[in-house]
Amino acid sequence: MTDAPAEQATPEASTPLLSIEGARATIRLNRPKHLNRLQREDLEALLALFDRIEADAAIRVVVLTGTGRAFSAGYDLGSIAERAEGARHDNPGASFEVVVNRLEDLALPTICRLNGGVYGGSTDLALACDFRIGVDTAEMFMPAARLGLHYYPSGIRRYVSRLGADNAKRLFLTAEKIDANEMLRIGYLTTLVPVEALDSAVDRLATQLAGNAPTAMAGMKRAINEFAHGSLDESAAAQRNRDSMSGAEIREGIKAFAEKRPPKF
Repeated sequence: MTDAPAEQATPEASTPLLSIEGARATIRLNRPKHLNRLQREDLEALLALFDRIEADAAIRVVVLTGTGRAFSAGYDLGSIAERAEGARHDNPGASFEVVVNRLEDLALPTICRLNGGVYGGSTDLALACDFRIGVDTAEMFMPAARLGLHYYPSGIRRYVSRLGADNAKRLFLTAEKIDANEMLRIGYLTTLVPVEALDSAVDRLATQLAGNAPTAMAGMKRAINEFAHGSLDESAAAQRNRDSMSGAEIREGIKAFAEKRPPKF
């Protein structure tokens, strides 16, 4: 868990790197030799980074990306085999499912900067982000059926709620590899750009998100996710709506609109 410039390629593999620039935090998976394959220690580091980011009120948006030519090859297959042999001794707090669900539940808006291929469990890691901006050379596949693995339920739910049942069946049951254009067509990618336009596209979206009202965004993100999961807490969502009508954010938003200037939240 190291602070480092977001775009700096690190020669030695490490747990995920964190950089903070203004209101943006960037987490970079950093095992490029192995296509950023995730190890157990990476999961523990990611959970710690999520806690650190959420505790910093100055951070308004999170970008998740990878070092090198791929976003991530997913969770290390050797670690999966070890867990299968000794499941009773596995640490549930550092499981892959816990990490992905924690990412989806972050109060801040999240962008996955898909700098290349995304495979296995990392397809769900990216899907847990609110937005996915990918390069036109990207590809993805979910090999669970080929490996004899029944994927964890919350990951299947995420696929179904984000991509629809038919696309989830196609990706899980066929283990078919699809290219960037198909990723965009089925809704896996929010935006598809040429490699040279990736950073500018991420910058534009991150700036836009960082300039919006953080409390309102956090509440609406929570409600949207709950709707998608069929578990909306209607009373809590209604209370957040009522609170927003008399809060500082709406006062600043209305004042900024009247003065024809960007709001300062």
